[in-house]
Amino acid sequence: MDGPHAQRRREPSDHTTDPATESFLAHRDLLFTVAYEMLGSAADAEDVLQETWLRWITVDADQVRDNRAYLVRIATRQALNRLRTLKRRKESYIGPWLPEPLLTTPDVAEDVELAESMSMALLLVLETLSPTERAVFVLREAFDVDYDEIAAAVGKTPAAVRQIAHRARRHVDARRPRTAVTAGETRAALESFQRALDTRDLQGLLDVLAPHVVAVSDGGGVKQAALRPIIGAEKVLRFLLGGLAKTEATLTVGPTVVNGNPALILRLDGELDGVLAARVEDTRITGLYFVRNPHKLTRIESETPLTLQ
Repeated sequence: MDGPHAQRRREPSDHTTDPATESFLAHRDLLFTVAYEMLGSAADAEDVLQETWLRWITVDADQVRDNRAYLVRIATRQALNRLRTLKRRKESYIGPWLPEPLLTTPDVAEDVELAESMSMALLLVLETLSPTERAVFVLREAFDVDYDEIAAAVGKTPAAVRQIAHRARRHVDARRPRTAVTAGETRAALESFQRALDTRDLQGLLDVLAPHVVAVSDGGGVKQAALRPIIGAEKVLRFLLGGLAKTEATLTVGPTVVNGNPALILRLDGELDGVLAARVEDTRITGLYFVRNPHKLTRIESETPLTLQ
């Protein structure tokens, strides 16, 4: 009923000790990580958490054997629904769409498996999967969820899920780097790139960029960015130098860690302008991912905890 005596809807942040709230809060970081890896958007992942909470508090706790598995199932279903909405949004997005970068806590970078699964390069590869393929791949490969549980989450049979997982794994493996690259190797390549950029060392930039490098910039129609990916070291070089020539502001570039991986943060006259992540193979940069859309930079000043557990 309405009025001052109406019961207020519970929120997960309420100071309460009921088991449903305690369980949700205990698994909140995990649920955010699942949703974010499925969506590539922190804002949408937060919405998925809210929807998961609203469904969770209506569940009969006596019928739930494993709270973690049940919560992951709810979050997966909500993320799948949102993935389909996101697909329509991306179709009208101005220019290339890149995942929303997250400033992450040190433990994310220390967990090699987690850092690799959250990298901008892999999240971009996941964009090429169908919503169901992405959900199955994320749950199986990153979170080691068993096939029966995945089947319950995505509404398929376990046999179908096994086939989807195999197809998605083959698809991703064909597009990810052939050999694993350490954080130290990525950091070294970015340091060389930053040094050459700071000194306008053209040869230094060509040395660190692979001949077939692909640069993708995301301004979202709000900030200036290339409307298509730029392919080839010399074209990328012209794009970088052209952008520098168009501004009279003072550019400062510094190291940071986004999504558990080394990256660069760019500021113009001290104001946050963008985040640059990289894909490195054989000590050279093969992919540059430059996020300038200010709506995607809200998680760069404070850390976001992520977990596979």
